[in-house]
Amino acid sequence: MLQLERIGSGCSPPRLLLLVYYLCALGDCLFVTEYFTRTPRKLNAFNSFASVELFHFNVPDDTMMAVWNLITFKEQGGTFGDSCPNRNVTVYFRSGAPPVINPLYTRFPRDTVVPGSFAVTLTWTLPNRTTGAFNVTSPLPGDWFLAVHLPKDEGKISVKGLSEECQYLFQPQLIVQKLIGISVLYPGYFIDQMIPVHNRSALYKVFIPNYISKVKVQLVNCSTKNKSSDSCPVVLKIRARAPPVHNSSALDCREWNPCELDALVPAWEQWYYILVERYLTNSNVYFRIGVQVTDCSKTNLSKDQSQPSSSMNMPQSFGTAMGFSLSETLSVASLPSVPQNASHLHTSEDSIIYLAPTADQNKCWPIRPTLRNELDTFSVHFYVFFGPNISIPPDRAAVFAINLMPVLDSGGVLNMELKLNMSTLKGANVTVFGCLNHGMPLFLRENSSLKCESETEAGFFLSVNTSANITKLRIPYPQTGTWYLSLRSLCATEHGFEACINVTAEVYMRAYLTPCINDCGTYGQCKLLRTNNYLYAACECKAGWDGWGCTDNSEAYSYSFQLLSTLLLCLSNLMFVPPVAIAIRSHYLLEASVYIFTMFFSTFYHACDQPGIVVFCIMEYDVLQFCDFLGSLMSVWVTVIAMARLKSIIKQVLYLLGAMSLSMALQLDRHGLWNLLGPSLFALGIMAVAWTVRTIRRRRCYPPTWKRWVFFLFPGTMIATSAVALYAFVETEENYFYIHSIWHMLIAGSVGFLLPPRAKPDAKVTPLKRRRGCGYQLCVNEHEELGLVDPAIISINSICTS
Repeated sequence: MLQLERIGSGCSPPRLLLLVYYLCALGDCLFVTEYFTRTPRKLNAFNSFASVELFHFNVPDDTMMAVWNLITFKEQGGTFGDSCPNRNVTVYFRSGAPPVINPLYTRFPRDTVVPGSFAVTLTWTLPNRTTGAFNVTSPLPGDWFLAVHLPKDEGKISVKGLSEECQYLFQPQLIVQKLIGISVLYPGYFIDQMIPVHNRSALYKVFIPNYISKVKVQLVNCSTKNKSSDSCPVVLKIRARAPPVHNSSALDCREWNPCELDALVPAWEQWYYILVERYLTNSNVYFRIGVQVTDCSKTNLSKDQSQPSSSMNMPQSFGTAMGFSLSETLSVASLPSVPQNASHLHTSEDSIIYLAPTADQNKCWPIRPTLRNELDTFSVHFYVFFGPNISIPPDRAAVFAINLMPVLDSGGVLNMELKLNMSTLKGANVTVFGCLNHGMPLFLRENSSLKCESETEAGFFLSVNTSANITKLRIPYPQTGTWYLSLRSLCATEHGFEACINVTAEVYMRAYLTPCINDCGTYGQCKLLRTNNYLYAACECKAGWDGWGCTDNSEAYSYSFQLLSTLLLCLSNLMFVPPVAIAIRSHYLLEASVYIFTMFFSTFYHACDQPGIVVFCIMEYDVLQFCDFLGSLMSVWVTVIAMARLKSIIKQVLYLLGAMSLSMALQLDRHGLWNLLGPSLFALGIMAVAWTVRTIRRRRCYPPTWKRWVFFLFPGTMIATSAVALYAFVETEENYFYIHSIWHMLIAGSVGFLLPPRAKPDAKVTPLKRRRGCGYQLCVNEHEELGLVDPAIISINSICTS
């Protein structure tokens, strides 16, 4: 499955290049192959973006080919998982920021735009391993992100350690092939070039600074025999940020001599790549190529302004602007002949002919910067100087720049809010249109269609007027770099929207970054996640709510359902009241205190553990969970030890050792199977040994009566076994509230059946030295010890003198 992404600009390259260029045909450039890999990670079933595994790569500049090798394999118990079921693995790709995915087709919050991404589904070709490849020809440079997940499961709650878990591991590898030595063109200069017969094309690049409204690539004096000819068999292509490819849909022209190609509304502060491709010829192709730009910052360009200036910034990798002389780089013979339509030619002092930038009649207005105020991770406010109220003149647009830091800001949500001040309109029917775009501003003009798009780029449209004076826009995981907001006030007339007269609209603008949309609302939690050194945020929803901002209530739990589940989980612990009464009546006071502890903390733990709004926490969640787990295990421990009928001192020592051992085990792993089975089996072993010793000494089965087995031990054992089976094999996320409530009642009921009768004093005389005088010893009848007679009736078998 493949879903195409809307191509957009990403991180800005180094600043401005003006005076450096060198020549290199594509056949003379070197290809360099680089290899990147990531550590395998365990995949999870998709519930929200918090369950997705995110991988971060960086594609170098001048990359012609990027190949992702996608490796997935199964493991079970430390070996290959041949018996594990085949589960499809979905991989999403996006350039510039993490992909915004929606595999469950949930609703997004209002005013939220969804950037596009690529999606690939991997199927299994081998029992325990599968591989796939994803090729991108001429990829955009900079950050690339991969989001990987398994399909959503049925929500079964599995007991850790009950069976060997099937693990699905994913490892991506990136192989890039980039060019070294691409010829760099300087705007305004022409150079002579040739495509040899053994080469198919020639590749060049030019850096476009700010305030450029048009880029024109001109190819003149084209011939196949080192002289001008009317037939120039070449195809000219241009693309921003990445080289154009053969037979692609990039901007191109397929004409005879001369050949011109215009790129309207180009991306600012980006490299543009120019491909000259041979077309239906098998001979050398000679041509002269140059790039002319249109500057929209000034309506008139003087000679001084049009000449290259050493004060202009250049990419640092190319040195300073005055580090060399153009006369040393370009020979006079290589300079172009003057095109007939070139009216802006100037000659510098060293006799180098220069084609100056032309002026754009539609002036692009000055861009106002914003002040960045970082409050916390993904909590950034962008303030307008002398704002936040913005005055929009009737005759021009107001343009603002919002700069998002590379990597640091792409893991949150970009929020934009506009509010029209109605008191400044003077009764006019004014509409303020806004266009938020990445990479370059898109200016809205009154005589053009009100669209926030150009031939190659599309932005996000906003508008406020007298009927709807507030608008909002949210962009999850925005691309880093510079975002431009253009605001223009127009008045509605019978002929459409025209420039207003003597009306200056005032708009309140608020731009800020947040980790999640509306902090995930009432039924969600905003989680800060990390993959290696990259931070991003995502919502984790609860109570059946879903969506990117936990706003989709199509499967949400109602308030009555939440109240019912909370009451069932809490009140089911009252089943421990009968065991507490039985323990107190039988003088098992220590055991009764453990049951009371369990009942108390289990009730308040489940009152705090609810996913919805019916929640009540008396202390921290982690403390309540620890006490609930400890109380449950201690209840099993003390009950089984009490059934063993050990001496009081031995029983107390075992109670203390059990409490300390269980606390340590729970601190290590609260959800492990052996935390429940280990103490239970150990206590059962102690009980079995004690019963076996009694059986051997008395030469009869212990307990000796069938009534004890049939009416107490057998029902208690069956109830406890049913409770463990429900907990281990039946409980899921959907039926948790009533299955776990039944678990509470069954465990409490089993304790009431299994707890032995009241303990009697020891019948044997201790060998300790007694005090002088007459004393008596109560010898307990055997039937009374087995709990078959009323413990209130005490028979004296013998009177012993001391």
